[in-house]
Amino acid sequence: MWGGTNDDNAVRTIQHALEQGINLVDTAPVYGFGHSEEIVGKALAEGGRRDRAVLATKVGIEWTKDGKVFRNSSPARIRKELEDSLRRLQTDRIDLYQVHWPDNKVPIAETAEALAQLQREGKILEIGVSNFSPEQMAVWQKNAPLHSVQPPYNIVEREIEKDVLPYAQSHGLMVLAYGAICRGLLSGKITAKREFQGDDLRRIDPKFQEPRFSQYLNAVDQILAETIKDPAGPEFMAPPE
Repeated sequence: MWGGTNDDNAVRTIQHALEQGINLVDTAPVYGFGHSEEIVGKALAEGGRRDRAVLATKVGIEWTKDGKVFRNSSPARIRKELEDSLRRLQTDRIDLYQVHWPDNKVPIAETAEALAQLQREGKILEIGVSNFSPEQMAVWQKNAPLHSVQPPYNIVEREIEKDVLPYAQSHGLMVLAYGAICRGLLSGKITAKREFQGDDLRRIDPKFQEPRFSQYLNAVDQILAETIKDPAGPEFMAPPE
């Protein structure tokens, strides 16, 4: 989905990160349809690194043989995914287990109880959700513990400042944000001439289609210009108290 990578380089990168003091590794079964978890599992198994890392992965996305993905947070799917993840990650427990996306076809209460049961069994230690709204998290917390939320968040995608961040703050949830450089758009390395090949997700991502693509690139130019004038960077809006 992202153009591929070299497995050995990926393993060495994860191991080097641990050596530099980074201790959280976050992955998901759907990344590479299991392959990402296998890489992480190999990197952590070598040299007894597993106990030095906080290992996070996700659940609730199923895929077909032809590569189509869909949400499935049913208890049966969750149980299967967990066992598959434990095997691929070469571990006996997952430190943070997160529901990847809300599944409108399965009641949140059923999904929450399924994860609570896995926690009682000791197979997962903490529970998180990803891409959930405050309303969905409130339903979750009526049925199971909740420790973290993982939303998209970067300097141009700041919607969570209105609702998710205040909810997390008031309920003591860790925020494990994703998309810090907006799939590369904020890296300063993408130009209007860039073409994405193969199965790269950015070929169909609306952010990389006009007119939004030009809008994002223009925003990056403005951010860079402001940073040159003020090395401290553009001012961020603090979340509500």
